[in-house]
Amino acid sequence: MKFVAISDTHCRHRSLRIPKGDVLLHAGDIGYRSTREEVIDFLDWLGKQPHLYKIFIAGNHDFFFEREKLSVIQKMLPDGVHYLKDEAVVLNGIKVWGSPYTPWNYRWAFNKRRGEPLEKQWRNIPHDTDVLLTHGPVYGILDTIYNDQHAGDKDLLNRVLAVKPKAHVFGHIHESYGSVKRQGIQFVNACLLNEAYELANKPLVFEVAARPSAKAASGEVEEA
Repeated sequence: MKFVAISDTHCRHRSLRIPKGDVLLHAGDIGYRSTREEVIDFLDWLGKQPHLYKIFIAGNHDFFFEREKLSVIQKMLPDGVHYLKDEAVVLNGIKVWGSPYTPWNYRWAFNKRRGEPLEKQWRNIPHDTDVLLTHGPVYGILDTIYNDQHAGDKDLLNRVLAVKPKAHVFGHIHESYGSVKRQGIQFVNACLLNEAYELANKPLVFEVAARPSAKAASGEVEEA
């Protein structure tokens, strides 16, 4: 299956040119102020994209998703759109698991302290995850900020290396857009806005083979 990855669009989604693919992934920070109007406009746009599956998580700017009840959010979703908050969806045998959390920083949305709180959070990532979707990166891979320091999380790195998904898609660190392969895992920083919040980057595309037992043409979706 062909995956198209984007992140950190901050209300610029209607200016994007999205490549064709089977699955469109958004790794969070869909808005600026996280108003209901911003969310409604994003969901309207996302639901109209031609990809068979559309999956997104929230990011540290997306307070709407932190304060609103999940039942309300689910009613807002267009057909074919999946919102993940520490849960998975299985697409033709490929398990995609998503979480919005990032290390604590100035009381942004979905922040948790480094160490035990985040380490406990990452234990929820299933061992059979094929595509991992988090807002923030692991430590040391596509996570370098303006002062050349690493902003990623070491406990997330440990969990990703233990689970070994085929791909890990994230954003959050605008300075480190790109895609690299390490230890058999495709790491994708899909930030479309650069550190100056200019729309400077393009969606990134990668492929993940369906499991041999999956009916690749069935369009099967299983909540997990």
